[in-house]
Amino acid sequence: MAKTRAQKEEMVAKVEKLLKDAASSVFVHFRGIDVARETAMRKGFRADGLGYTVVKKSLVRRALESLGHDHASLPLEGEVAIAYNTTSDEPTLAASRVHAFGKEVGAEKFAILGGIFQGLIKDAVAMQEIATIPPIPVLQAMFAQVINSPRSRFAVVLSKVAETKNA
Repeated sequence: MAKTRAQKEEMVAKVEKLLKDAASSVFVHFRGIDVARETAMRKGFRADGLGYTVVKKSLVRRALESLGHDHASLPLEGEVAIAYNTTSDEPTLAASRVHAFGKEVGAEKFAILGGIFQGLIKDAVAMQEIATIPPIPVLQAMFAQVINSPRSRFAVVLSKVAETKNA
């Protein structure tokens, strides 16, 4: 059954709100994924505070245009879905989960087309890079290690000097 103009406008408004409210959004091309695997993926996404919805390409283009984004760099072809942050404060979570699922099922079945990150349209390559950024707690731990590294090295050197003087 064909959608009326009012229904399409309502759907565009929903997609606009989704893209505007999400910390980040990832446009995904999917094909040939069985229902059980996709259902498990959706449950996992919901548990992590992510949403996943299939949207018509023309409606995505209209929503992007009305938000003032230039979607020329996004190759919206084939079946398109949007993975987005709903409750998570981790801005890279949607991209990393989509990337992980794509590696699990294969890039020909599930691939990143691009996305919106920090209010800017990103192409597939940039979103793949964002997907590989570690989560914030891991980055904080890495930063703490870098800060503490010179002190710990200095302490090791001092202890070795003390050992040689006592010997």
